[in-house]
Amino acid sequence: MKFKKLLAGLVLSSLFVCSSAFAADLSKLIIMHTNDTHGFDQRADGINGMATIKDLKDDFEAKGYNVLLVDAGDAIQDNNLVNMSKGASAIKFFNEVGYDAQTLGNHEFDYGQEVLEARLKEAKYDIVSANVIVEATGKPYIKPSTIIQKGDVKVGVFGLSTPETLVSTNPKNVRGLKFLDHEELYKCAQKQVDELKADGCDVIVALGHIGSTKKAGYATAEDIIANVKGIDVFVDGHDHKVKNFENPGSALHVSTGSYTRNIGVVKYDNGKWVADLHKYGRFNSEDEVVKKLVDKEAEKVAKAMNQKIAKVAFDLSGERVPGVRTQEMPLGDLVADAFLWQARQAMAVTGPKIDAAIINGGGLRGGIKQGLVTRGTVSAIMPYNNQLYVITVPGEVLHNVLETSTCVTPEEMGGFPQVAGIEMTLDTTVPFVRGEQYEGSSYYKPAKPGSRLQIKSINGKPFDPKAEYTILALEFQCNGGDSYAGFMPYAAKNSRSIGYIDTDAFINYLKTELGGVIPERYKESQGRIQIK
Repeated sequence: MKFKKLLAGLVLSSLFVCSSAFAADLSKLIIMHTNDTHGFDQRADGINGMATIKDLKDDFEAKGYNVLLVDAGDAIQDNNLVNMSKGASAIKFFNEVGYDAQTLGNHEFDYGQEVLEARLKEAKYDIVSANVIVEATGKPYIKPSTIIQKGDVKVGVFGLSTPETLVSTNPKNVRGLKFLDHEELYKCAQKQVDELKADGCDVIVALGHIGSTKKAGYATAEDIIANVKGIDVFVDGHDHKVKNFENPGSALHVSTGSYTRNIGVVKYDNGKWVADLHKYGRFNSEDEVVKKLVDKEAEKVAKAMNQKIAKVAFDLSGERVPGVRTQEMPLGDLVADAFLWQARQAMAVTGPKIDAAIINGGGLRGGIKQGLVTRGTVSAIMPYNNQLYVITVPGEVLHNVLETSTCVTPEEMGGFPQVAGIEMTLDTTVPFVRGEQYEGSSYYKPAKPGSRLQIKSINGKPFDPKAEYTILALEFQCNGGDSYAGFMPYAAKNSRSIGYIDTDAFINYLKTELGGVIPERYKESQGRIQIK
């Protein structure tokens, strides 16, 4: 009996020694991360690019580290470098760099589900998202998680995509899909953590294209971290903010900002995960193979985009904040004027008469520099190829839509209206009080219409809430995108395409109406939206 007890003790001691000897060495793991690259994949001033990311990865590996390289979404859309191929070039770059995993950002849906599914097949790495659900089946749209072995470390990675996708891409692109939010989202994320831990993962990494901006009631990354236990590193995206938030007893919350301006690096040091952000200029060499691949694609795109359209003697900013998402901007005036002009030209014979134009500021993705305006300039500003529509709505509905679309101003929001043919005032000292929620949207009608926003005139005439107005807007808006759900009930019965996409209408205005020269009047805002 004593011998059996001694033998059992020796076995247990041996098991303890073995398990300790073979415990995962987290100090040898490097987590490199990117987010919101948006096709800014070629090295330039302030931009690291994919060839530098690859060379930094190789440098760490040469020093004996095992590198996990992940991305938190919005990789295939925005810059002309990836737009022309509808994101195929971005996937090609990621493959060559050697990414291990990515999640879906809202802009991964911008080309529609058919194109997205093609991109998913082209990726040689796992693209994961747990909270995008197919309504007809109740199952995840894509693989929710993946397990990646790095040396002796077993890493569990799962993805989460912003519920704001429902309104920040064209709603037709996400038909049939549900994006879990709040309690359902937390429960979904906890399930992923628990399953990955049960599978023996040593480290849990969440790729969240979620963001920290509290607007329109969506769950934030901070909400998820507070409500989900067991995440080691939360790699965030969506709001284009640099983050390095250590949460005692919880996840390290990191984000690089956007456009590969920074390269995220996370290490395990003294028993905890720490961020070591590599800002532009800290590591400057490029992998020759990736550089050649990116440069070749860039040359092809530049050739297609180099056609001269117009010239301008001043800059027109396309900045988000302060900019097209917070206030009237000269660029917004120019684009809205162009769309209104094109609609009136297209409908001159058949009608209806077009009263005004409204475009969401979030649809303007770049600016115009002094000098030549090329096709590439225009495509960079408007990368979505949105159809232009006209829609007729009652004045009361129009007012509510505009008030909803400025509900968080002076904070940024993609729905902020850039207008032509409309004069209005906005008093940001008056809080927006939520009324009834728009069906199929996370936005609300104003409970007290007119207390915060007032429309002074439409098409030069005093605004009448009882009148009907025909408005030029993007198909995206007519389908209820961003904060424009108020248009949806009218879209099916009285909206119609004018036969032009946004870029073509803008080019036509610059070349035909303006004679190839943007005039001095667009150097300043036109005073269409007065904000206090």
